[in-house]
Amino acid sequence: MFDQLIIGFDRALRTLGGTVTTSRPVPGEGLPEADLAPEERRHAAGLMRINHTGEVCAQALYSAQAMVARDPAIRARFAGAAREEEEHLAWTQSRLTELDDRPSLLNPLWYAGSLAIGIAAGLAGDRVNLGFVVETERQVEEHLTGHMEKLPAADVKSRAIVDVMRDDEARHGAMALEAGALPLPLPARELMRITASVMKAVAYRI
Repeated sequence: MFDQLIIGFDRALRTLGGTVTTSRPVPGEGLPEADLAPEERRHAAGLMRINHTGEVCAQALYSAQAMVARDPAIRARFAGAAREEEEHLAWTQSRLTELDDRPSLLNPLWYAGSLAIGIAAGLAGDRVNLGFVVETERQVEEHLTGHMEKLPAADVKSRAIVDVMRDDEARHGAMALEAGALPLPLPARELMRITASVMKAVAYRI
């Protein structure tokens, strides 16, 4: 547990300090930058800020869930997924810089809230913990599909990032399901959806 706390603290510092790295190339990095109108650029940046905030939350969730997981094999799965989510965080951060914009100013708040939720899910047991991952990734995959429809058609760089992220999220959800996830009750799923909607609405602007 002490080791997990140290790892979690380090992850929080890197996530909120913007010092995350990626071992995979940024999707679309070789594509040309689109000549976007100012309102298109602002809209694309708002959507990518939501995605960046989502990855901040993912780092907190996976860190918390790994911290309290009983099964070492499940803990290792969470650690592997967290590394890929860190790459997503680096990609969205890079894209925000290219769009001359910034991450959400409320990221420390999102991180703290997600950490608390992840600990609560983990304390309910490993199967509930995995079920929370399945539902989280399902909703994330759904909203990334929506972003593919909302991003400016010419913004091929942002679209390339979102496309690869969506594939990774689907794989994370399938991994958790295969590991024995327990389906969450409908009220819990709806509460997660409402909470995510609030986060997206706020992060788009702030």
